[in-house]
Amino acid sequence: MTAPHGTPDSLSLSASTTDNPASTAHSRRALLALGVGSFAIGTGEFVIMGLLPDAARDLAITIPQAGHLISAYALGVVIGAPLLAVLGARLPRRNLLIALMAAFAIGNFSSAFAPSYASMLIARLLTGFPHGTYFGVAALVAAGLVPRERRGQAVGLVMLGLTVATLVGVPIAATVGTWLGWRAAFMIVGAIGALTAWLVWCWVPFFPADRKASPLRELTALRRKQVWLTLGIGAIGFGGMFAVFSYIKPAMLEVAQMPASAIPFVLALFGMGMVTGNLVGAKLADKALMPAIGGVLVWSALVIGAFTLTAPHAWLAAVNVLLIGTVVALGPALQIRLMDVAGDAQTLAAALNHSAFNMANALGAWLGGVSIAAGLGWTSTGWVGALLAVGGLIVFAWSALAMQRGGVTMPQAS
Repeated sequence: MTAPHGTPDSLSLSASTTDNPASTAHSRRALLALGVGSFAIGTGEFVIMGLLPDAARDLAITIPQAGHLISAYALGVVIGAPLLAVLGARLPRRNLLIALMAAFAIGNFSSAFAPSYASMLIARLLTGFPHGTYFGVAALVAAGLVPRERRGQAVGLVMLGLTVATLVGVPIAATVGTWLGWRAAFMIVGAIGALTAWLVWCWVPFFPADRKASPLRELTALRRKQVWLTLGIGAIGFGGMFAVFSYIKPAMLEVAQMPASAIPFVLALFGMGMVTGNLVGAKLADKALMPAIGGVLVWSALVIGAFTLTAPHAWLAAVNVLLIGTVVALGPALQIRLMDVAGDAQTLAAALNHSAFNMANALGAWLGGVSIAAGLGWTSTGWVGALLAVGGLIVFAWSALAMQRGGVTMPQAS
């Protein structure tokens, strides 16, 4: 099936979704199914952070060693996203989504029953493999379920599951893990993954695979300058948020002088900011894609840099954390941007977006740690984060200039 707007297969459902209310209802159910998957992945990725001491004690390792379980998952995302996107290029997208969520569910069940530290490391590594490809393929399917001018909002609804997971899923799973043992948390995540596979089977429309798709065609994305520049915006510009958030607990305790009991409230504010930013960013992407990306990067530099000034004041710092959470508005816009510049290599480019985000996580946390270790204090992460946002803005300007010099006009939503 040939897609409208010159985008192969990714937008092939759009026309049918506007014909009648029944089609619209079907599209909403499909988006809900995809969103449940992102909720499962978001919960599974972050829940271990609150259960590290329990996991360390049970596996007879130190807490720093248990922290490697987080790194193993992130490494799995970076490796698995391009690998599975290329290998799954010829599969119908609904089938690929089901396979990815089944693998994610199995990975979490394996994590729950891992008998040793080594087996747990392997389980977390492999569980991360479907992460990026799922989000990339789900974004392509979501964009195809709605008219072109609402692609950003459709992608935003899929990613909403990830942001809601930080606000609801992670606290609930962590609480259950505290009551019933840390392994129970992974059982819950695995069950949500299995539920997603079933919902996708029931609610996401089936369309045959693109007959022209192939691993080699997907790899052509790596020859496109604009794909690399867009990934660079995410890998650098998005890192600023993680530079601050990775060290938010000690900063709140030692600089803002907050009691430990207030930290869950601060984390909830961050989650609320992420939900708000995701929804607003998706609408901005539909209105004017490139200005939305540039504007969010400027906003990022301002609100992240402000943390250096607000951190000593508890209430100002809490509000600032909420605003920093809104930086996630960059996600839907970059996902749509990759769809526009990837040509025929849609699946790989879309999946690589989440590899870039995980690289941003690693880069931001590392540079924030470097500044703290250098004796610059907990608030120095604000300056580090602001500089990363500015770095992303520079890459964005490079991308826009290269596009202009090449005589390329990106389509904008009306």
